[in-house]
Amino acid sequence: MPVEFLGIAATGDGSETTARTTAAFDRDYTLRLARAHEDHGWDRVLFAYGAGAPDPAPAAAFLAARLERLQILLAHRPNVSYPTFAAKTFATLDRISEGRLTVHFITGGSDHEQQREGDFLTKDQRYARTREYIGIVKKAWTSHEPFDHEGEHYRFNDFVSDVFPVQQPRPNVSFGGSSAAAYAAGGAEADIFCLWGEPLAATAEQIELVRQAARAAGRTDTPRIQVAFRPIIAPTEELAWEKAHRTVGAIRARRAATDTDLVRRRPAGTPENTGSQRLIEFAAQGERYDRALWTPTAAATGGAGNSNALVGTPETVAEALLDYYDLGADILSARGYDLLGDAIDFGRYVIPIVRAEVAKRDAAKAAEREAAAVAARERDRHQLIAAQA
Repeated sequence: MPVEFLGIAATGDGSETTARTTAAFDRDYTLRLARAHEDHGWDRVLFAYGAGAPDPAPAAAFLAARLERLQILLAHRPNVSYPTFAAKTFATLDRISEGRLTVHFITGGSDHEQQREGDFLTKDQRYARTREYIGIVKKAWTSHEPFDHEGEHYRFNDFVSDVFPVQQPRPNVSFGGSSAAAYAAGGAEADIFCLWGEPLAATAEQIELVRQAARAAGRTDTPRIQVAFRPIIAPTEELAWEKAHRTVGAIRARRAATDTDLVRRRPAGTPENTGSQRLIEFAAQGERYDRALWTPTAAATGGAGNSNALVGTPETVAEALLDYYDLGADILSARGYDLLGDAIDFGRYVIPIVRAEVAKRDAAKAAEREAAAVAARERDRHQLIAAQA
């Protein structure tokens, strides 16, 4: 199966290790970073969402109008707009990008963050709303006849859109999470299910839970799996580990200095969402897992989002990514701490190795299938001869 790479479409140059030197939305930096991804073998970039952050939809439209190949993963929280309005926004963006849009729906793992924009539902209520919201968006994308809706969270009559996506029957829907409610919602509705990088055994368990949820929802297909990491690479293993420890030191220094921007985006305390809790638990159990997974970056950020690292040479990190590919994760998300420089280095030195190895695997599987088909035909021929004798 093909492999795809997802990077980040940041609108400013800050990260957990360095304070931002640009505006929150800097046109030149946004375009420069996206072009670095497009020019170095990445398939798509994520426009993330945060309360108070630049609106990702117009930022994505800005890039889509200037780049020809790079695909867009647009994060969206259902609490910030009505689903019929959102469906038109997404369809318009798919038109602008000529069919390069995927929408990532965020239910919200922090009550505090959700309440910053007026969302006071409980977590379970948010999941129920998200499922209803996605269903409406999908219908608005595909229905050319007016329809009514009366659900738990939304009610309207006689809606039909005048703008439809380029992609048929619709753009893909992406979803993520690590709780039972997330598996149920994503298993039922998502084309792509997103996981944060965890040890291989735990990731295999999560993939199976997503597949079980899809079957329970009556699906005959299953979501594609995306897994996300923070790669730390260098020419030698020794240099990579030195870089890793410098990175953690820089994260800790920023948090110790109570950097206003960083602390506001990730307040101290135990996180509410299951995914972050899992990252913290793995970090408490050990620093290193499997081939290259390293947890101190997650511990230093308090389990903030995608925060587990893969550390090593490009060859080591590529092999580690292939381990996840072999589990069934065919979308690999990676974001460094020097957003621009790391995007270029990862694209130059890691992506080609992974793509070449995946091509070898696909060729070997194709050869096995052909050999099996030849053997089956030969067996049938012998059986026919025996029957005629």
